[in-house]
Amino acid sequence: MKSDPVCGMKVDEKKTKYKSMFRGTSYFFCSEHCKQSFEQDPPLYLGNDQTCPIERKVVVVGTGAVGSTFAYALMRSGLTTSIALLGRSPEKVRAQVMDLNHGLMFVPPVHIYEGTYEDCKDADMVAVTSGTAQKPGETRIDLAKRNAELFKEMIPQIARHDPRSILVVTNPVDVLTYAAIKISGLPMNRIIGSGTVLDTARFRYLLSRHCGVDSRNVHAYILGEHGDSEVPVWSKVDIGGVPLRNFCPSCGEVCPEEEMEGIFRQVKNAAYEIIQGKGATNFAIGLAMVRIAEAILRNENSILTVSTLIDGMYDIRDVCLSIPAVLNRSGVSKLINLDLDEDEEQKLNNSARVLKKAIKDIGF
Repeated sequence: MKSDPVCGMKVDEKKTKYKSMFRGTSYFFCSEHCKQSFEQDPPLYLGNDQTCPIERKVVVVGTGAVGSTFAYALMRSGLTTSIALLGRSPEKVRAQVMDLNHGLMFVPPVHIYEGTYEDCKDADMVAVTSGTAQKPGETRIDLAKRNAELFKEMIPQIARHDPRSILVVTNPVDVLTYAAIKISGLPMNRIIGSGTVLDTARFRYLLSRHCGVDSRNVHAYILGEHGDSEVPVWSKVDIGGVPLRNFCPSCGEVCPEEEMEGIFRQVKNAAYEIIQGKGATNFAIGLAMVRIAEAILRNENSILTVSTLIDGMYDIRDVCLSIPAVLNRSGVSKLINLDLDEDEEQKLNNSARVLKKAIKDIGF
């Protein structure tokens, strides 16, 4: 026998026809009235029910290398109390959920379960990682048409439940972030692409290694496309507040041009090298996703280079690409207009043109 969460009456779960699912847990009711009352506002009736945490929920769509790594990193972070996984293969989703749950005694309390699109209804964030994998030697833009067709099926099923925010990670992320905005009809600030957050992390890591300092003391950005036309903003690189172009800790004074070009070449080609070696990138992007989720769910007002709709800055219009953005509970709350040098601004405009062509090629 189970207790009706609305009226408290004992209900035989094997006989009652009134049943509802919320965050992976089944609830049983004595009447249609109680069932309808519950479905209008489940947290109102669950109170301190520890079987169904109600503080923060993230839905992960796609349980491949990136989705599963994100779920693993997220469960270790203690950032959320509930993680729902869903994907195209129920068997794989079930296996990932089992594997993650078997490690729960080693991490902060979190409820991990097989979800459905209905779980997007009260989600703080839906992370979309599902898509066709990038093949060795294939550019991100080559992926666009195949994954755009998948998005036409998937995004409406997410958007109709009106989650607080959607994080697009599937590549080519800038093109698909734009597609998700157009398909969903949701406000642009709530549809965010992972953009160049990972590229920026790679850039800072390589700079830190070159300069011999902690990467957390390096400030630098990669802007534009998450891909071949991305732009390193050398004019704004600083090490502990000191501009790199004024003083390079490793070189003694000005960093040679060939050193700078070599660092950026490693940043731009990193994904291709990793894919060639092991088939996919997953660890660093999983951590980057947790950082984005952290900024949004904790209402941090953090500045990250996510992909978002640009319409006017740098004379760029109606395209998604990465520039520094302030992230908080509402999603993208503000865009940071960096004072780029002439060459950087030209390269950023070129990156926008590359992306606009790709968007046009897939019919958006």
